[in-house]
Order: sequence, then C-alpha cells, then structure tokens
Amino acid sequence: MNVLVVGCGKVGSRLARLLAQRGHNVSVIDREEDMFSQLGEDFDGMTVTGMPMDMDVLRNAGVEWCDAVAVVTSDDNLNITISQIVKTFFQVENVVTRISDPAREMAFHQFGLSSVCSTNLVVSSLYTTLTQPIEEKQITFLNATLAVDARPVEEMYIGRHLDSVPQLAGEAVMGVLHPGGKVTINDGKSRIELHTGDQILITHLVD
Repeated sequence: MNVLVVGCGKVGSRLARLLAQRGHNVSVIDREEDMFSQLGEDFDGMTVTGMPMDMDVLRNAGVEWCDAVAVVTSDDNLNITISQIVKTFFQVENVVTRISDPAREMAFHQFGLSSVCSTNLVVSSLYTTLTQPIEEKQITFLNATLAVDARPVEEMYIGRHLDSVPQLAGEAVMGVLHPGGKVTINDGKSRIELHTGDQILITHLVD
C-alpha cells in the first residue's frame, strides 16, 4: 500500500517507521527537514520538506498515487485543512486525521473525515486502567467500543492448540496471554499450543 504521512513529529515518525517495517511504501512530509532524523537511518521511504498545504509539495510526495494518507501534525486546524485538500482535490478516499481537541471531533465527521482523537484515547485508557480489572479492558474507537477479556484456559484444552477452543458468535480470538505477561498474537497462520496458566484473549463489541 502507498501511504503518505503528513507530519514527522513523535506520532508521525513512529507511524511511518511502523508502516515501512510492515512492507508499505511510505512518504513523509514535514516543514522542517531536521524532523526527519526521527525516522532513523534505516528508514527507506521518501521524505519531502515543505508546507503540507502546498499542492506541489503534496504532489512531490506522491499523493496522487497514494492509497491512504495520515495527517498527524500537532495543529488541529492545519490537519483539517490538509485532509480536505487531499480528499477533495486528490480524491484520496482513505484519509485519517489526528486531532487533539475532542470538541472538534464532530466537525471532522461532518466533513466526512475519519479522525483519531489522542486526548480521548488517553482518557479512555486511563479510565479503563483505573476502574477495570486486568481480565476486562475496553477501548473506544469513534462510536464503537471493544472489550478485551482474558479467559483462563480450561483444563481440557491444556496441551491442545488455540484453534481447538470453540468461539462464541460475535467474538474474535486475539491471542494468548502467557504467565509472565508475554502475548502470542493469533495471526491465523501459526498453531499456538496452550499451557497451564495461559489465558485466551477474546475481543467483542460492547452494546
């Protein structure tokens, strides 16, 4: 997938590195060339210095061939402007915008933009950590809330593989939490053997 990341601060640089490590073609725009140092020497994507609202800068970064654009500068007003330009003039359907002010989230939705509010995510995570036991965590994305439960492996499944454990309708198996805190992700390819003390991580939508 061809992805453009606008903004190379802590969020943008980490996102760009992750995308590149997962095999995506990544280009990054920032107003300050020094910011690209956060990408690390092993980053093999493209970097473009310039004002991200400048359509020529966006073109130089390959926006016309992008499958997705992430606008993650620290300025909410700049983010919404860039997102509208990318979506309206360059017809990129998959545009995700970072915002800090929760009060502006509805405005983003009214413009047909997908947004991630860092403030809401932090508050949700803190609330969950303070009020819920480890066996049950919740996180909210836009209007949907996901619950993650850690369920002890029943004795009859010890020594068997994860795919032998039946699933309930509406649930998905994320992986296994092992004693000591290590997690094995259920990627659908590897067969995960279950042992004493393991817990199965189950996710489902909260009504």
